[in-house]
Amino acid sequence: MPAFDYAALDTRGQTRSGVIDAPSARDARERLARRGLVPVGIEAATTGAHAGRRSLLDRFTAKDLALVTRQLSTLTAAMTLEEALQTVGSQADKRAVRRVLMATHARVLEGFRLSDAMARQGAAFPPLYRAMVAAGEGSGALPDILERLADLLEREQQVRGKLITALVYPAALALTAVAVVVALMAFVVPKVVEQFDSMGRELPLLTRVVIGISDLMAATGLPVLVLAAVGAVAFSRLLRRPAFRHRFDATVLQLPLLGRLVRDVHAARMARTLSIMVGSGLPMMEGLVITARTVHNRVLREATDRMVASIREGGSLSGAMRRATVFPPTLLYMTTSGENSGRLGQMLERAADYLEREFNTFTSVAMSLLEPLIIVVLGGVVAVIVLAILLPILQFNSLVLG
Repeated sequence: MPAFDYAALDTRGQTRSGVIDAPSARDARERLARRGLVPVGIEAATTGAHAGRRSLLDRFTAKDLALVTRQLSTLTAAMTLEEALQTVGSQADKRAVRRVLMATHARVLEGFRLSDAMARQGAAFPPLYRAMVAAGEGSGALPDILERLADLLEREQQVRGKLITALVYPAALALTAVAVVVALMAFVVPKVVEQFDSMGRELPLLTRVVIGISDLMAATGLPVLVLAAVGAVAFSRLLRRPAFRHRFDATVLQLPLLGRLVRDVHAARMARTLSIMVGSGLPMMEGLVITARTVHNRVLREATDRMVASIREGGSLSGAMRRATVFPPTLLYMTTSGENSGRLGQMLERAADYLEREFNTFTSVAMSLLEPLIIVVLGGVVAVIVLAILLPILQFNSLVLG
C-alpha cells in the first residue's frame, strides 16, 4: 500500500507530521480527518533509491537514542505515550530524529503498539531495544523499562567514550611523536649534513648512523607510504573474509591491553543487558540471542552463540559462561551466586557495576603509563638526533681551540 508523508493540525491547533498508509492521497486525507486532524500538506513518501538514502539518514546515533529514551521515560510518567512521542518529536533538533519520532507517533495513533511502531522505522531502534520496550508494554511498566533503557544507553555511552579515549589519545600522541622525528630526519638533518661536508673530517659514528637513516628515509619515503596505503586497503578487504576476521579477532583478544579492554567491555555490557531483561521479565534467552547479533568481535559472538545453545540444552547461565572461557572470574562468581540465591538480576547488575569500575580504573592506569612512556621515547629519540648534530660541532671546536 502506498505511503504518504503528511503535516496536519490537531484540535488544539498544534502541528503534527508523520507517515500514513492509504491507497491514495484522498483516502489519506479522509483517514486523517477521522483522527480529528486537518491536513495541511500530503505528499507521496519517497520510495526506491531515495527511500534507501532516507533510511540511512533516519538512523539514530547512540547519543540521540539515549537522549530520546531519557526524555520518553520522563514524559511517559506524566502524560500519555502519544503526547510524549509528539512532544519529544516536535522539539527534536535533528531532522532525522524528528522524522522518526513523528512517524512512530503516527503509527501509535493508528493503533500499533510502541514496539511494533518502532520496528517499522528501519534501523533507528535496535532489536534489543524494541524487545525491552515490548516487555515493558506487556508488563505495564513501560516508563520503568524506558528509564532502565536510558540508564543502559548512557552507561554504554560512557564506556564507549572511555574506550575511544583510551585507544585514540595514545595513538594520536604516538603519531605526533613519529611526525616530529620524521620532520627532524627529513628536513633538519640534511641541512646540517651540508655544513658537515665542508669540514672535510670523519664524522662520529653516531652522526654517521643518523645521517644514514636520514638518507634511507629520503630515498624510500614515498615507496613506503604507497606500500602502507596498499597494505591498508588489502587488510580491509581481508577483514571481510570470515576465516581471516576470526583469526584477527582472536589475536586482538590475546593482546595484553587491548584484549582485556575488549573482554571487559563485552562482559559488562552483557551483564547489564541481562540484568535489565531478567528484572523486566523478558526471557533471558531472547536477550542473549539479540545481544550476540550486536557483538562485532567474531570470537566473542561465537562464545555467546555457544552460551545460547548450552542454555537451550538445559544448562545454567553460569555454566554456559564458564565453558565460553572469555568472561572474567568476577562475572562467573556473581552469576553463580545469583542463580543459587534467586537474585540473578541483582547480582548481574552488581557484576556490571564492578566490571565498569574495573574498566575505568584500568584505562586510567593505562593512560597514566602510556603518556609518559611515549613522551620519554620521543625525548630519547630527539636527544639522540640532537647529540648526533652536536658531536661534530664540539669535535670541530676542540680541534680549533687545540
